Amino acid sequence: MDCIITIDIGTSAVRIFAFEMNGNAIGFAKGSYPTFHTEPIYSEQDPEQVFITVLYVLKNFLTEKINTKKYKVAAICFSAAMHSVLPVNKNGVPLGNAITWADNRGKKEADDLKKLPLAKTIYDATGTPIHPMSPLIKIAWIKRHDKERFSKTDKFIAIKNYIIQQLTGECVIDYSLASATGLFNIHKLHWDNNALAYAGINADKLPAPVPVFYSSLHLRREYQVSLGLPAKTKIIIGASDGCMATLGAGVWGEGKATITIEQSGAVRVAGNKMIRDSKQRFFNYLLTDGYYVSGGPTNNGGVIFEWFAKQFGVFNEAYGIDDSIHTLIKEAMQVPAGADGLLFLPYLLGERAPLWNANARGAYFGLNIKHEQKHFIRATLEGILYEIYSIGKILEEHRAFSTLSINGSFAVYPLWAQIIADMFGKPVSVNNSYDSIGTGALLLSQTEMGVYRSLEDAAKAVSLQASYHPNKKDHQVYMKYFSVFEKLSHKLKDEFEEIALLQNL
Repeated sequence: MDCIITIDIGTSAVRIFAFEMNGNAIGFAKGSYPTFHTEPIYSEQDPEQVFITVLYVLKNFLTEKINTKKYKVAAICFSAAMHSVLPVNKNGVPLGNAITWADNRGKKEADDLKKLPLAKTIYDATGTPIHPMSPLIKIAWIKRHDKERFSKTDKFIAIKNYIIQQLTGECVIDYSLASATGLFNIHKLHWDNNALAYAGINADKLPAPVPVFYSSLHLRREYQVSLGLPAKTKIIIGASDGCMATLGAGVWGEGKATITIEQSGAVRVAGNKMIRDSKQRFFNYLLTDGYYVSGGPTNNGGVIFEWFAKQFGVFNEAYGIDDSIHTLIKEAMQVPAGADGLLFLPYLLGERAPLWNANARGAYFGLNIKHEQKHFIRATLEGILYEIYSIGKILEEHRAFSTLSINGSFAVYPLWAQIIADMFGKPVSVNNSYDSIGTGALLLSQTEMGVYRSLEDAAKAVSLQASYHPNKKDHQVYMKYFSVFEKLSHKLKDEFEEIALLQNL
């Protein structure tokens, strides 16, 4: 029996799923890798470590879950986190670590560009806000501050491109991932001349852009042998994790939005029109020709709750951080909505939407003598979700939605999902499938293989269950505290900048 494998190269882990051709899940495997913060604003990963992890998990998964059940792999489809930059030489060898989306070293370059009329020109063409997350800014930073590496670089690629290049020998990038670089013209479907000029490179320094359905890739002979896969195995380039999650949540057209909370987070809508925001607060990523996934991302999603768990959680050696997180969430359930007046600004990694302030910092506010650890847990969780709500609130100025679907390893915790419903005052649906990115990659693969006529038809096949309904009383509580949260986030702008200068960052 044939099956489809999906490989999601996430920020902290690779997640591999297998599905039968009818969409039934066969199995799942995960492998983690670290992110290095050699400076508070630096965020890097070792591309070789990521690749070895992907290869190891895939090999074991095929051996244990696929071959033993006599499945034949008809296709492999990729997705990945956005905004990474990896300089490689002419032989495709990495020149140091990859710089991830969370890296803020280019904040001065971003601030300087924002002051120029060119910023609006680039935003209108690429759909990507000007921010240190953007590969546009990262490449400009490398040119100015790491000239030796810049001069040795043959191409600037993403971690996903590197994995695919290692497996197939081809250096290509899908339109979806390209549209998150700040360098790709999403209207003309080629690298944008103005953005290239600002970054100080030409189009030859970047991978060749191809549609998300591109399937002319073939595994190298050595990986056919080591993985036990035939040469005819279809390799589909796929899309970004954000676009896949949106598709996998069944969000297509008006009236719907989806929230993803993994390490980072986002609120997204999908449609055939860009969101044109005069303040340049929202992204517009291309999924297919003329169809955009729009919204706002936050740096500070599940990674912040993981940080809290590592600092203050109780670890049982047999279980680790997942067990600690479960324990903390249970403790947070003992505290009412609003954490008895304790607020948390979750900006430990600076912030993207809606602040777009790389200098933003974290803070607890409203602390009094009665607050206990359980209040800090609840406030931390609510602070992350207030930030998510702040994105959705502004997004609704451009695109109305009456229902929400949620996905991601943090969003589907019952307490998190209920708080999202209460804050937004809207019903929240959870995918029957526990991973929207994997589901999106499956749907894209099935569309490429002719199971569905279009991605729109594929999105309609997603089954959602309305599991959480808003509590009116808690919604009113959250709106009152959110007003303070929002004011603090903006009022502290000068202090954020001052403390960043004091740290000499």
